[in-house]
Amino acid sequence: MASTTLEAVPEVRTRGRIDWVTSIPFVGVHAACLLALYTGVGWTEVGLCLGLYFVRMFALTAGYHRYFAHKTFQTSRAFQFVLALLGTCALQKGVLWWSAHHRVHHANSDQEGDVHSPTREGFLWSHVGWILAHDYDATNLRMVPDFARYPELRCLNRWYHVPFVLLCVLLFFTGGLSWLVWGAFASTVLLWHATFCINSLAHVLGRRRFPTTDTSRNNWFLALLTGGEGWHNNHHHYPNSANQGFYWWEIDTTYYVLRLLAVFRIVWDVRKPPARILEEGRRGA
Repeated sequence: MASTTLEAVPEVRTRGRIDWVTSIPFVGVHAACLLALYTGVGWTEVGLCLGLYFVRMFALTAGYHRYFAHKTFQTSRAFQFVLALLGTCALQKGVLWWSAHHRVHHANSDQEGDVHSPTREGFLWSHVGWILAHDYDATNLRMVPDFARYPELRCLNRWYHVPFVLLCVLLFFTGGLSWLVWGAFASTVLLWHATFCINSLAHVLGRRRFPTTDTSRNNWFLALLTGGEGWHNNHHHYPNSANQGFYWWEIDTTYYVLRLLAVFRIVWDVRKPPARILEEGRRGA
């Protein structure tokens, strides 16, 4: 369980060690997908799997990443909690843990102090190894003082596994084992590795529009899988924008949903890259 202490959490380049005991649930969710061989699959299961994938992906991309880590738009305390709760259902640890580590990543991307750089520590470590290492379990609340002041977020951060367990219970008692396997286990494994690819593949495979100090790349396929997160080079060049697809041809479904929410005043002050950034990108295209 990720702790929520105020002590500084050292972010070091040297690899930590994977704790295989605490990693049993992570491995177990992968193994549970094999139950699909027993339950089979129909259109209902496919729809459930994809539906829960994209809803939770939005909560991660719009909530955990663009709101809690970068504050690229504003919203109410109530909807802030909704984003955090749905994101927690993705079982990628707590919202404060996630955003704190991500802020450190941007400060040290592919440099000393970046704990998931594929160019420094290897592809597999950046993809999944670091998240299983006990060294990085703690939440450095000093990195997220703007959100650590909310008790409901601290509670979600501490008990991040509970919403996923409740989701599993709901799926099982609503649709039986097949709903549990496809709606919770298979959907979550797909969600894990799609988002993990932004740490790994998006620093290895793709095109660099902007000459950033790291190895971030734009990858259209990853953008489709992750609601726009694949425009990673754009994002690392100008992380203060709610849209990571800077141009009309760069599909960014997370941003489209945010614009729709803005129409109903659920979110507001949705930030975009300034004209100078867009012009710089056109010159570098």
